[in-house]
Amino acid sequence: MFAQNWEVSRREHGVIAQLDVLITMSDGVRVAAQIFRPTTPGRFPAILGVHAYDAEMQYAPSRPQAVQGKNAQAEAGDPQFFVRRGYVHIMVNARGTGRSEGEYGHYSPREVEDVVEVIAWIAEQDWCDGNVGMFGVSYFAVCAKQVAAQNPPALKAVFAPYGYTDFYRDKFYHGGILAHSFLTNWSRHLAGVRVKGWSWDALGKDEYERRLAMLRADREILAVPELAGAIAAPDKGANPLIVDVLMNPQDGPYWQQRNPILEDIKVPILIGSSWDMYFLHLPGEFRAWERITAPKKMIVGPPIYLDRPIYQYAFESLRWFDHWLKGNDTGLMDEPDVRLFVTGGEGSWKSGESWPLPETVWHPFYLHGRGLLSEHEHWPHEGGSSYEDNSYNARGGVAFASPPMVERTEVIGPLTATIYASTTQPELLLFASLWDIDPSGNQRLLTRGWLKGSMRKVNMEKSRPWLWQYDFTQPEPVATDGPQRFDINLVPTANVFEKGHRIGLRISSSDQDPVDSLFDMLGQGHLLLQRSSWVTIFHDADHPSVLHVPVTSGNVIGTFMSGGGGAARKVEGSKAAQGNNTSWDNW
Repeated sequence: MFAQNWEVSRREHGVIAQLDVLITMSDGVRVAAQIFRPTTPGRFPAILGVHAYDAEMQYAPSRPQAVQGKNAQAEAGDPQFFVRRGYVHIMVNARGTGRSEGEYGHYSPREVEDVVEVIAWIAEQDWCDGNVGMFGVSYFAVCAKQVAAQNPPALKAVFAPYGYTDFYRDKFYHGGILAHSFLTNWSRHLAGVRVKGWSWDALGKDEYERRLAMLRADREILAVPELAGAIAAPDKGANPLIVDVLMNPQDGPYWQQRNPILEDIKVPILIGSSWDMYFLHLPGEFRAWERITAPKKMIVGPPIYLDRPIYQYAFESLRWFDHWLKGNDTGLMDEPDVRLFVTGGEGSWKSGESWPLPETVWHPFYLHGRGLLSEHEHWPHEGGSSYEDNSYNARGGVAFASPPMVERTEVIGPLTATIYASTTQPELLLFASLWDIDPSGNQRLLTRGWLKGSMRKVNMEKSRPWLWQYDFTQPEPVATDGPQRFDINLVPTANVFEKGHRIGLRISSSDQDPVDSLFDMLGQGHLLLQRSSWVTIFHDADHPSVLHVPVTSGNVIGTFMSGGGGAARKVEGSKAAQGNNTSWDNW
């Protein structure tokens, strides 16, 4: 890759591999490293990746394919690419996985210390010039952020997109609701894992056994066969990890020990994700952007997860490492700090210097009767919309849609919904999803939000108007004698609603809405209530349920309930405004 004023390192080296090199940690445990370096004599900067997966998968000469279950963990990047351009590329298995010794602690502080020690070891080798970077996505990126917060002296740059930064909020408890499907599926892919559980030592024998007994009597847990199997055999395979997650349903020490202190990161870092990662990586990357003060860049790409083995960010990462590890000015730091792909229409890229974008204006769209979503204030005595949430009969919900947009409207940023709801049970799960509905009624899912009613308490000191913050501690039962307020964050999105398209919002107490992509499906699989309930979403002057939409251009004077086509099209427009599309109404 080159431009008029810069070029990246040239492809001019051969490759030599040293496999299963054992590096001894300060406590005597040895971790296994796969080292690829140039055949050319000399010292080179090194790029490190750390993971808990199959080692050979990371460097096998495979033709990339779409991500799927059997190849999803190939996240290290191609060592042939980096080494041929004058870098040493090292991939290390976390302790307790693969051929590394010891026991796995699920990104534990000891594992972070291991990586700090590995970096120091790398910097002292006769093939390294003392400069180390970290690269990779997902597991690799999460670990890289943890390590960057420790600022080891030899670590000079990190390229770590697709990496959640809060283990409780981003990975396992969305809005306080357990994402059990991801938990059980992910744990099956840990290579040769020997897990050391946290809860037995941290809680003590009596408290551990008390919590285990509670789990074994929990109707919601027992309704999921994989979870029931884990608590029946808590010491088998990866089950200690699953049990740790189940035993810590509130935010607390287990989670906080693993979360990187983002404000401590001083290492230059590139972060980002793709819009389909709203259920895992995306929220953490925006949190990282807000809190990291080191030199930083962010790229959020189309809603297409990277192929496996990953290669799409090869040249972009090379520009990053050339700049920070080799002193080669590739012009990257002169470019905008934030680059976003905007979906809808033909798709396009947009750039800026901050997030949310400075031109963002949050437009209120109120929930109304007959499925209307409109900027119009509520009329007197509008009432509410009800649905049944029943594992025996129906997992219902309610849907709302705006009138057709009368102009191209760009929506980029975080969304919030304030929902007034009542329920017949002392717990309420709220799932919110945002949709783009075209004139023919075709629907495209954009993003989601979640909230467990008993965890609804907002930390007002830490919140902003466009982002609620929750402590997720000290749950309080939901009252059953009337409506209560629930504030929900929807994960940021970027979409153009073309003229004639409508904004759709669905509210339910389950995540079983129809989807047509792998990652929308992976965003489901939450622990649902087994007790039947009736839920009412209120939308009247005293209970103004509302969705705040981040508009960056368009919708200047608002939507038209007439459809915006004038008197000649009034009847047709009114039908569209009311959401009279069969597939939407019958959801």
